[in-house]
Amino acid sequence: MSLARDARELFGGDGLPSSEGLPRWLAPLPRWLENFGLNLAWLVVAVNLVGTAFGFWYYRFQFAETPVVMWPFVPDSPVATLFIALSLALWKVGRTNEYLNALAFFGCWKLGFWTPFTLVVFADGFLAYTAVPMYLFLFFSHLAMVVQAFLVHRYSDFPVGAVAVAALWYGFNDVVDYFVPVVGDPHHTNLPFADFAAVYGDVTALQLAAAGAVTLTLTATFLALSTRIKKFEVGALGGR
Repeated sequence: MSLARDARELFGGDGLPSSEGLPRWLAPLPRWLENFGLNLAWLVVAVNLVGTAFGFWYYRFQFAETPVVMWPFVPDSPVATLFIALSLALWKVGRTNEYLNALAFFGCWKLGFWTPFTLVVFADGFLAYTAVPMYLFLFFSHLAMVVQAFLVHRYSDFPVGAVAVAALWYGFNDVVDYFVPVVGDPHHTNLPFADFAAVYGDVTALQLAAAGAVTLTLTATFLALSTRIKKFEVGALGGR
């Protein structure tokens, strides 16, 4: 009976924000998995903070080559895991912040997909200097970030102002990473090929990475605003 009770507590929704009846394309996780993640929020926070620390260490060589003023634009994935850690922690203590919530959703969606995308597209290059266990760790740990992104709708209303801030932050990241570096060289994650080397016909590594990043920023904006609209439609926002 104790195991059954523990399972109900871990996977049940008692005391959690409502699931709000969003369509599957906006809330693709099984409800039990959403509940599980939210019930273990403090553990998720701790794992993300460890991941953030590891990520900053991982970027140590790129930091050394980048002007200090541009450092905030280098460690995209560690910053995203920091955003989701802070978002969940503030929700748990009853001080949820919608700006952090939107940044967390954008970051986990975007970097959670962008990194596996580049790992697959440039697999030969990455595997030339990355051990297979590290390659697999990077691939699956980033996909886990996507899973976390779909916890946020349970406790966030995605107000337009917060979505705008997140879209501007990640849009500006795309600009300085791939189009107008502002200070020094482009600040994207180092790719295994020279930025302007053609990897598919006339398409360069930089162009492919940029296309993925911009597409994910746009889709994050669409999903966040669609979630807000659907919440209005089902009456979950109550006029907020």
